[in-house]
Amino acid sequence: MPRISVYDFYDRELARCGDTAEGLHYQSADSQRTRFRVLRELLPDDLAGLTLVDLGCGFGDFLLYLHEHGDAPGRYIGIDLHERMVQVARERTGAEIIQADVLSDPLPPADWYVCSGALNNLTLDETRAAVTRCYAAAGKGFAFNLLHGKDTSQTFNYRQPAEVEAWAAELGAKVTIVDGYLHRDFSAALAKPGG
Repeated sequence: MPRISVYDFYDRELARCGDTAEGLHYQSADSQRTRFRVLRELLPDDLAGLTLVDLGCGFGDFLLYLHEHGDAPGRYIGIDLHERMVQVARERTGAEIIQADVLSDPLPPADWYVCSGALNNLTLDETRAAVTRCYAAAGKGFAFNLLHGKDTSQTFNYRQPAEVEAWAAELGAKVTIVDGYLHRDFSAALAKPGG
């Protein structure tokens, strides 16, 4: 079981902050964009011919970020658990947005999976399961971010880069870690061999 109800957590945040980056529990739109920049740097240089699945897509802001930089993938699929986020993402992006749970629902195949922030309320076991499932559904790899620190919170999921490196070794993935761009945050890309 999750340490908290992720659905209820975002219900409260959306009621408090509305359909904003803060409503998705980013500290600010600037910190959200910083995370997006780092994740984009972990993806292949050319996205044009690729299918990209955005896990925990929220309002589709990562796709909008890519469009702003003239850098959209060939096909984009957003996935989110919360129906309000799915509705807003569909309205804002016009893209294919699926309501699904990464831990239990089928995941669509794609070249790359990406995830910004959606792993932050999971337990260790749920995080490992989500990473494993996304990596398996991706033909080339999975890029994501996590909170960096000791896992002592009852709300948030803090991990260490060494844990992700160990998961990558178990999966046979090539791992790239980027740290130091924001306080208590790091990003990782798990790439398939030859991907």
